Amino acid sequence: MISNRESKFIKSLQLKKFRQLENQFVVEGAKNVLELLQSDLEVIKVFGTPDFLNKYEDTLSKHSELVTEAKEAELKKVGSFTSNNAALALVKIPAQTEIDSSQSILAFDRIKDPGNLGTVIRIADWYGFKQIVCSPESVDCYNPKVISATMGSFARVQVHYTDLGELLQNSAHVYGTTLQGDNIHELKFQEPAVVVFGNESEGLAEDLKKHLTQEVYIPGYGGAESLNVAVSTAVFCDNFRRLLK
Repeated sequence: MISNRESKFIKSLQLKKFRQLENQFVVEGAKNVLELLQSDLEVIKVFGTPDFLNKYEDTLSKHSELVTEAKEAELKKVGSFTSNNAALALVKIPAQTEIDSSQSILAFDRIKDPGNLGTVIRIADWYGFKQIVCSPESVDCYNPKVISATMGSFARVQVHYTDLGELLQNSAHVYGTTLQGDNIHELKFQEPAVVVFGNESEGLAEDLKKHLTQEVYIPGYGGAESLNVAVSTAVFCDNFRRLLK
């Protein structure tokens, strides 16, 4: 079972200030926990229901000293999920590494919605982008809602936080999504590149646009005013991979 002390500690990690203080974050659900256990991230503790522990006994055997049985009601009480019949894990936040400018990067200016960031991490993983860079004002990538939305991709994609202006001014190929750019279907892209997306409601900041080597527009054929940032990311990544020089 989960002790009172552990319960309070896990709940505290739902807040960014305690995640930073303790240098830990929470992973919930069967898929995310299983992806975690196959990654290089440092797992501190795993709580699992009897059904989960029995079903994945072989996978968990490598981490047996970290595993504690817990009831479904306990996992629900301490976590952020409305229901959790599988598992919850405590994980050490990895040390921040240098941004690898030899690889193409997805960058996000003031992305605020946890679901959006989690989804774009998953999209980045699908299209082979190993790095995401966010402006410091963006949502924390270890927010439980972000981790949940990644569906395990948090274990394979590094998220950095830095001043985007500095990043962009030192990059040779910088593509930015705007409403006035060139049609994405008619372009050829070059690597390594930085592809930058704007804030959900305000778009790309004006002081970042001056660093763009090319503004890119995703053409619409209906009446919608704009696309969700995660949808834009998916469309752009697909065209980027397809239209590389």
